[in-house]
Amino acid sequence: MLTIDKINIDKAILLAPMEDVTDVSFRLICKELGADIVYTEFVNSEGLVRKSEKTHKKLEIADEEKPVGIQIYGGAINSMIEAAKIAEIENPDLIDINAGCWVKNVVGNGAGAGLLKDPEYMQRLVKGVIENVSLPITVKTRLGWDEKNIKILEVAKRLEDVGVKALTVHCRTRAMGHKGDADWTWIPRIKEVVKIPVILNGNVLTANDVKRAFDETNADGVMIARGAIGNPWIFKEAKELLLNKKISTIIDEDIKINTCLKHLKFAIKTKGEKRAVIEHRKFYSGYLKALPNVSVVRQSLMFVIEYSKVEDILLKYLEELNSFKIAV
Repeated sequence: MLTIDKINIDKAILLAPMEDVTDVSFRLICKELGADIVYTEFVNSEGLVRKSEKTHKKLEIADEEKPVGIQIYGGAINSMIEAAKIAEIENPDLIDINAGCWVKNVVGNGAGAGLLKDPEYMQRLVKGVIENVSLPITVKTRLGWDEKNIKILEVAKRLEDVGVKALTVHCRTRAMGHKGDADWTWIPRIKEVVKIPVILNGNVLTANDVKRAFDETNADGVMIARGAIGNPWIFKEAKELLLNKKISTIIDEDIKINTCLKHLKFAIKTKGEKRAVIEHRKFYSGYLKALPNVSVVRQSLMFVIEYSKVEDILLKYLEELNSFKIAV
C-alpha cells in the first residue's frame, strides 16, 4: 500500500517526471488511462528563485490530474527551500526532490544524482526543505554514484530520519544512465531498513514488467518513465493485468490516432497552437509505432504547424487503414 499523507493507493502505478515529456497535457492523458499519481517535469530551483517565467510555467497543474507531485531539483539548500515554497503555492499533493538525474550539466552543479556523492549533505538539504513547507516531501534517487559507491541503504535511512514520506529508487547507478539492466533486487533490501513506502523505477517498459515488479519486489508502487512515452495505455493494461490476470484492452489504430489528437488538443490549451503542434512532433513515433506505411505520414507531420492540418493528415491516414482492412 502506498500511503503518502492523505494518499492511500494499493499497488500504485505512477508516471515519472520526465523533462520535455510530462507537461500537463501528457499527464492528463496518462491520468485518464489509469496513472495513480503523476509528476511535473523536473523544475530547476535556481530558475524559480530567479523568477524565470519559463521555469515557473512548469509548475502549473490542473485539478483533473490530482494527485500530482511537483518535482524540483538543485544543489543549493537555500534555493531548494525557496523553490519548494514557490511550488507549494501551486497546491500540488506533494513535492518531490530529484536526487537521481544523471545528466552532466545537472550533476555538475551538485544537483540530481550529484547529491549521492555526499549523503550527509543530501540529508541536510532535504531536511531544510521539509522544515520549511507543509506539504509531504518525497525523494527520487538512484542506487548510488557508480557500482563501487552504492549507498542506497544509508541514503534511505537518512531520508526517513528527517521525515521523507516516500522514496522512489531508479534501480541503476548514476554511471549507468539508462544503460544496462536495472537491479530490482535492491527494493526488498531497502524495504528491510525503512518503514516509509518504497517505489520501484527502472526497466518498466510493459504492463508485464509492472506486474513482475510488484510480484518480485513487493514494492509499494511502480513508477513508469520511458515505457509511457507513446504508450500511455500501459497504465490501463497494467491495472487490467493486476486485477484480472489478463489484458483485455486492444489498442488499435483508431485508439492510437485519436489519443494522439486528444493529447495535442490538451497541449494547445496550455501552450498555444503553433508551439503545441511543433512540440508534439516528438510523440508521433510512439503513437504511430508499428502501423503500416507510416513513415510518409510522420514525415508530412513534421512540416505542419496547425492543428487542422495534423488532424487532416491523421484522419485521412486512419481512413486509408480502415479501407484497407475492409478490402482485405
